[in-house]
Amino acid sequence: MPSSALTAAHPLKDVTTSDSALRRFLHGLPGVDAVGLEGRAASLGTRSIKTTAKAYAIDLAISMVDLTTLEGADTPGKVRALGAKAAKPDPTDRTTPATAAVCVYPDMVAVAKEAVAGSDVKVASVATSFPAGRAPLTIKLADVREAVAAGADEIDMVIDRGAFLAGRYLKVYDEIAAVREACGTSARLKVIFETGELSTYDNIRRASWLGMLAGADFIKTSTGKVAVNATPANTLLMLEAVRDFRAQTGVQVGVKPAGGIRTSKDAIKFLVLVNETAGDDWLDNHWFRFGASSLLNDLLMQRQKLATGRYSGPDYVTVD
Repeated sequence: MPSSALTAAHPLKDVTTSDSALRRFLHGLPGVDAVGLEGRAASLGTRSIKTTAKAYAIDLAISMVDLTTLEGADTPGKVRALGAKAAKPDPTDRTTPATAAVCVYPDMVAVAKEAVAGSDVKVASVATSFPAGRAPLTIKLADVREAVAAGADEIDMVIDRGAFLAGRYLKVYDEIAAVREACGTSARLKVIFETGELSTYDNIRRASWLGMLAGADFIKTSTGKVAVNATPANTLLMLEAVRDFRAQTGVQVGVKPAGGIRTSKDAIKFLVLVNETAGDDWLDNHWFRFGASSLLNDLLMQRQKLATGRYSGPDYVTVD
């Protein structure tokens, strides 16, 4: 069930009553030890995964993929093909799990919805003037409402990074809360920070808490449209944030790293981060996703290799 912005009973409700209170709370969060964070992320990435566990991890990763196409040249045919692939990633092997969702622009939601009909695959849509987020709030909310009306199960919004970096935290909070309301009760909300533009780990921690306070169902690293997207370190930091937020409030929030995760080896490293940081409550596609376009093909090739002992190669999977 989608969450909502803070209720009167929420233990942190007082921190959003004014800009100064919100600033005081966000800047009062513990500072991030960058060396320690990066060292722990690198250390967890070296864990050895045995064959049985690897097979489980690959299937879990497939089930967590938001199969994504966000290009100006997207066509209904491409979106239909992507939807078919999301529902049946490997038509030759019915034991292959479906992906979590297909992620498209708002004008392609109805096409995607039709393409995944009869499956458990969700339709996610980027909104709020993705990827820059440079538009009036009225336009952003109209963008969201159009996508939800077309059948979107999930909305991926971008925050106003300019407002955040200028310290206008309450403006960012109010926008997220307004988008959460526009999603209604039928769509979950993923809040994208564009971590590559936030510059510091302290800012990523603050953005994570800000998004969760405003009612995010997921916090998401990036759009995939800038030079620096998901990294083990920034994802680890966000996993710590959702873990600590649940400990304080009882509210569980998901995490979605997006952009730059292309191989099975990468995906498994991220799953280790989830397990070792937030715990196995997050090892489920209701609470963890990969935003990706090319990752699925490598997962499928590695899955085929484990099943047959032979590496099939890229010719044995569809090109998106």
